[in-house]
Amino acid sequence: MPLFECVPNFSEGRDAQVVDALVTAIVTTPGVRLLDREMDSDHHRSVLTFVGEPGEVSEAAFRAASEATRRIDLTRHRGEHPRMGATDVIPFVPLRGATLPEGVELARRLGRRIGEELGVPVYLYAAAAARPERVRLPDVRKGEFEGLREAIGNDPSRAPDFGPDHIHPTAGAIAVGARMPLIAYNINLESNDLALAKRIAREIRESSGGLPGVQSKGFELAAKGIVQVSMNLTDFKTTGMRKVYETVSRLADGAGVAVRESELIGLVPAEALGPTDPADLRIANFSPDQIIERRLEKAESR
Repeated sequence: MPLFECVPNFSEGRDAQVVDALVTAIVTTPGVRLLDREMDSDHHRSVLTFVGEPGEVSEAAFRAASEATRRIDLTRHRGEHPRMGATDVIPFVPLRGATLPEGVELARRLGRRIGEELGVPVYLYAAAAARPERVRLPDVRKGEFEGLREAIGNDPSRAPDFGPDHIHPTAGAIAVGARMPLIAYNINLESNDLALAKRIAREIRESSGGLPGVQSKGFELAAKGIVQVSMNLTDFKTTGMRKVYETVSRLADGAGVAVRESELIGLVPAEALGPTDPADLRIANFSPDQIIERRLEKAESR
């Protein structure tokens, strides 16, 4: 049977009990193996990574989304990362013996179920997108929870693909899609200049004429007194971490600012690192267990 990875992002990065409940919803689904759990208090966001056969990962994703719908209230949520839903995004990634078209069908079936059973509007994105203007997640999430609350039901272009034609009052909306492996990669600067981080993010992102396959934003990490260039690398074979690190370092150096460190969120394919020494990219707290093939091998050997 095909093996899929699912990497849902939830709008909760501070309450460990809530994230524990989301994890429980996933790991109690038969056949599913949890590979990674990440919480970020500044972004107020958690990322969970699990694998299984198609029906299993879909069921686990639905159970976690149901739990998040009950527990997370976006009217009380404030964090650095853009968000439109308690369960903000659910991507399916084909792994062993799986294909992207199969992931698309998986996403569409789950999207319909979430809309019908949870009463949360669903937008299909990436390879599962039903409209070309919804391929990019930032375009789907435009306006975030507060903006969508006003737009859904009033602006036909923001009508969801599944679910009610109005925002869920506390859980917002969910993006569900299928994609190839993506690298969530951040670079922290030795500066508190938010304008600089935003300027660098603008220069490197693909939509502004920067690096292919790079989505980026500049954030303030108030607890650390620094700023961050936060990125998704959607095509690491075209633009990898080394290229991004060197480019951000050069732009920061031009402003007289050094790179403090970089960080990986979640897991990465071994191919994404290749011969690169993580120390050359100052990846904080890097562990070989962040390589998905290694984590999967360990999970399957238990």
